[in-house]
Amino acid sequence: MKGNLLNILLLLAVYFSHAQNCTKVNFPADGATNIPVDATITWPEVSGINGYLISLGTTINGTDILRREATGINNFYVAPVGLPEDTLIYVTISVLLFNATPTDCESSSFRTTNVTYAPTCTKLIAPDNNAANVTVVSDLIWQYSSGATSYNITIGTSRGGNDILDDFNVGNVLSYNPSTDFPQDVRIYVTIRPENENGSSFSCSEESFFTGHVDDPCVEINLVTGEVHYLAPKINFSTLFIKCTNSGPIPVIAEGEADGFRWFQIIEGEEILLSENKNYLIKETGNFLLETYNIVKRTGIEIECSSTSNFNVVSSELPIIESIDIRPLYLGKQVTINTFGIGDYEYAIDNENGPYQDDSIFINVTEGSHMVYVRDKNGCGIASQLIERGLKLEDFPNFFTPNGDGVNDYWQLIHPPEIIELQEIVKGKISIYNRYGGLIAEIDPNSLGWDGNFNGHPVPSADYWFKAISFNQKEINGHFTLKR
Repeated sequence: MKGNLLNILLLLAVYFSHAQNCTKVNFPADGATNIPVDATITWPEVSGINGYLISLGTTINGTDILRREATGINNFYVAPVGLPEDTLIYVTISVLLFNATPTDCESSSFRTTNVTYAPTCTKLIAPDNNAANVTVVSDLIWQYSSGATSYNITIGTSRGGNDILDDFNVGNVLSYNPSTDFPQDVRIYVTIRPENENGSSFSCSEESFFTGHVDDPCVEINLVTGEVHYLAPKINFSTLFIKCTNSGPIPVIAEGEADGFRWFQIIEGEEILLSENKNYLIKETGNFLLETYNIVKRTGIEIECSSTSNFNVVSSELPIIESIDIRPLYLGKQVTINTFGIGDYEYAIDNENGPYQDDSIFINVTEGSHMVYVRDKNGCGIASQLIERGLKLEDFPNFFTPNGDGVNDYWQLIHPPEIIELQEIVKGKISIYNRYGGLIAEIDPNSLGWDGNFNGHPVPSADYWFKAISFNQKEINGHFTLKR
């Protein structure tokens, strides 16, 4: 009794701990419809945590729209380029705990509205309109226009000009890095035209800014060709790394050449130096920063020309197949794979190489044995399990009453409804023994069964034993009662 009480208390502790460390979207409300594509998704705060991850998908726990995007400690999220229109969207919030794996909270869903209008014009965020001394390597950044699905950009060195770029569609993004640097000491004119399937505005205002003269110790300009050369190293580095709980530290490598490297972990806004090697082994999850630099000399002074890149490390793990549910259908059967783990999993049947699907349910699965596979999308491994119906003690009756009344007159294997042919689960005949181990009957699983007679004579009321062999050579032994 004490053991059962302890187990109950432990389960309650786990339940309340999960509840306290979780949250759920409160806007849009679960099941809401006609939600604007520029809606702000919000959820109640959870105290004492390290931050949140948000995932958006078109299936429960799906990530096909947005995959575990970090929001810091902000309990809200606005899709930078808007949400897809007229779409059922599932939202999952994951809570980041200190030195622990992320906790995935309960999903909710809502449907966005159908956008029937053309988007309005947008404005530059950077550089600002009429800004001066803008660097020649600047990216263009603009505001989101509600309902837009792409943007067309025109850039020139004169009013209405297009000598740098002519009505170029950059896609559904909010920034553009020109393929060539802007000329220095020139006024640059920019027109941005949002559009979607309903059309676009052709009367958007032209904006402009002035580039400055390049006077950066980390930039060199060829005075003949005007070519700009940047002395800081270029960083091509991932912003997200996965640490598998079933493996050791993550080796990360700063690709490319540089005079020096620095690895930092960011804890509550403070940068803590971890290493100054090109390679580093990350042992825990969290927020990190890589800094690479080259040393250049200017008038006898050494200057560091540096580049930085922030990245996150989150946990994932090998899936655990807890159970497999099998339900008969008109054609074949339905197989549901129940898994446990913090990873983002996908499922396949009969082939480890796929195809994989996000849904853990397979329908119209043929009879017989099948191998199911569960794969972590983050590369932490594949779990597999053979599914087979097999024989169980529950497939045999506990008693029978051979008294000729037409009810329970025969003892026989109970035909499972999901099995078409009994030879799929049982091999050969079923043997029946008395209490002394004497063989008194052998019955075919496809026959009526044993009628309670031995050599043409009724045997007395008593307990009898049976043995059956499953198709996979597993021996099933049990006993039953004959009542007269």
